[in-house]
Amino acid sequence: MAGLLDKRLVVVIGKGGVGKSTVATALGVAAARSGLRAIVAEVADRADVPRILGAAVGDGPGERELMPGLHHLSVDPEHALGAYLHQHLPFGALASLMQRSDAFLLFAAATPGMRELLSIGRVWELTREQAGRGRRYDLVVLDAPATANGVALLTAPRTFAAAARVGPIARQGEAIRATLCDPARTGILVVATPEEMAVSEAIALRGDLRRELGRDVDRAVVNAMLPERFSAGDAAALRRAPEDPAVLSARWLLTRGRAQRAQQARLRRAFAGVPCSSLPFLFAPWRGLEDVERLARLVGRRR
Repeated sequence: MAGLLDKRLVVVIGKGGVGKSTVATALGVAAARSGLRAIVAEVADRADVPRILGAAVGDGPGERELMPGLHHLSVDPEHALGAYLHQHLPFGALASLMQRSDAFLLFAAATPGMRELLSIGRVWELTREQAGRGRRYDLVVLDAPATANGVALLTAPRTFAAAARVGPIARQGEAIRATLCDPARTGILVVATPEEMAVSEAIALRGDLRRELGRDVDRAVVNAMLPERFSAGDAAALRRAPEDPAVLSARWLLTRGRAQRAQQARLRRAFAGVPCSSLPFLFAPWRGLEDVERLARLVGRRR
């Protein structure tokens, strides 16, 4: 997956519970270890990435460094709204007044898609060139919400641009949409586990993204794959062996592994033309940065 490190933005998306945050964190660590300045952004005020790395969860909505070269941002839609008002209204006092207005905040919260637009807009700002200073980050990794909410996040700019037609919302919505739809700038990584429901959701997700964004995903990852430990001879020997706890455990691993590989093959067929990778199941208790570094070496490996 090292080619993803050449993008400006990588969106990591998939069903809840498949390890999206872990994969997003590993990508960020791989980028940092490659000498890039990277940031992993989460939305809806989440802070899973610091916990995965064993770092303390920071206070406030700002960007902070988790390790050399790797930063984190938890996007709070209300804070993003305030930043947007200060950026686009002519007077700072007016922006502050509107930000304190309960009626305006209620209106903004009730507008369908507004939270998604503000959130993806905040992430998009991280990818932009700064006047005379270049980009603040070489790579922005977005740990997107689970499937349907993730698609809503990515399609909000197009929806608002089409509805507004003119004005700053239309211009910014179109600029964000253009970034998301450009494979040269944005990579989309779909994560699934080798289970029937997760694979089915990943297949449906690919169709949704192609229909709604007009582009395909860049790569799929099957996460938490069990190792293929048994040969055909081992399997035959296990079927003949007297039952004891060790034999029953080995039989379970054999059956489970076969089921996983069948789902992996199903996803590969459905994602024809899209590179598919796998990441291993980690049997040991989670050790934070040590295990993320192991996964980062896999995702950042250059062939």
